[in-house]
Amino acid sequence: MQTTDYPLSEVPKDKRKGLLSISLLLMGFTFFTSTMWAGGAIGKAFSFQELLMAILVGNLLLGVYAAALGYIACKSGLNTALMSRFCFGELGSKLSDIILGFTQIGWYAWGTATIAIVLVKTTGISELYEIPLMIFFGFAFCLTAMVGYKGMDMLSRVAVPAMMIFILISLYNGLLDVGGFEGLLSTSPTESMGFAAAVTVIIGTFVSGGTQATNWSRFASSPKVAVIATLAAFFVGNGLMVLTGALGTLIYQQADIVDVMIAQGFVVLAVLMLFLNIWTTQDNTIYNFAVAGCNLMRTDKRRLITVCGAIVGIILAVGGMYNLLIPFLILLGTFIPPIGGVIMADFWIKHRGNYPLLKEVELPNFNWVGFISYAVGSGIALTSPFIPPVVGVFSAMLCYAIISMVLAKQANLSEAQS
Repeated sequence: MQTTDYPLSEVPKDKRKGLLSISLLLMGFTFFTSTMWAGGAIGKAFSFQELLMAILVGNLLLGVYAAALGYIACKSGLNTALMSRFCFGELGSKLSDIILGFTQIGWYAWGTATIAIVLVKTTGISELYEIPLMIFFGFAFCLTAMVGYKGMDMLSRVAVPAMMIFILISLYNGLLDVGGFEGLLSTSPTESMGFAAAVTVIIGTFVSGGTQATNWSRFASSPKVAVIATLAAFFVGNGLMVLTGALGTLIYQQADIVDVMIAQGFVVLAVLMLFLNIWTTQDNTIYNFAVAGCNLMRTDKRRLITVCGAIVGIILAVGGMYNLLIPFLILLGTFIPPIGGVIMADFWIKHRGNYPLLKEVELPNFNWVGFISYAVGSGIALTSPFIPPVVGVFSAMLCYAIISMVLAKQANLSEAQS
């Protein structure tokens, strides 16, 4: 059985997967508690109509961004870490490995802490069990990731339909409790947040995951499959999670669906939801870290990197990562998207929609066009009053395009003079 999952090479055509497999795996990835917490944060700040608009805009932008990278991944068979070698250079790609790996291990730490804390609160056991539970789940959640695509695919085929049913049951009961849509429309915001900040938080929930969803979209049997599956996960799936968290806050003052289901009397379903929700994202997250780590270390020992990442995640979880969610999301929403912007510009402008095979090309150690473009995109996003993730992507793309065209003209002029 193939267990390496090609961390340092293209996925062969005969190892590609269909729409159902890719969709369920990515949906399981985006069904995550932290997304609901982000929904809860914005749910307090808007009327119901404004809330729906923020969710629609934020997740549409996130979905299009992730789908564009998914298309490139399927065409090339490469993940984000390997694409980065083209746009940042052989050694320069280690920068994106570090940035993306750090964000994923941050998510892993948050999820590990979350299940321990929520489980202690739900069951009423002593808080002394929190740290032992973090250690246990920190190692347990990486087991399917160690198996690889096949292990995560099998889990998602069971978990995603079950979670969808649980969510719909909870949303239906929530609507009954609040008095239907009329009750929702009558709710008033209790806090304040700008529309651009809300969209940034929504995009930040999974922009790091969207940037690295290429780890699975590269397995898609066709670019069409990659785009549809990615949109289903990051527009529909992530949008449903944000909406669920927002409605939970509006109706029950609880963003987490586990707390909401307990308030509704569905204790058994709540516990099942907790495990499935966290597990299907945690194994994907630590898998992302392992792939980035393999490229950083230039090793195919994905299982070893997975375990090492789990250990780091446990340490961060015990150290209090649980309390840093919203600042972490805003940070991700600002500095991650420009990486995707550079990759897209490099693929379409420099390589004309086709990468050469990695084993057949000699890449420079550093591609300074990519570095400059990323720095410009990040700097503009950091200071932009208008939806920083979107500004960051397009600024990085535009900068890469302009510099590439200038260099190409200089090269042509030099050839003509010689």
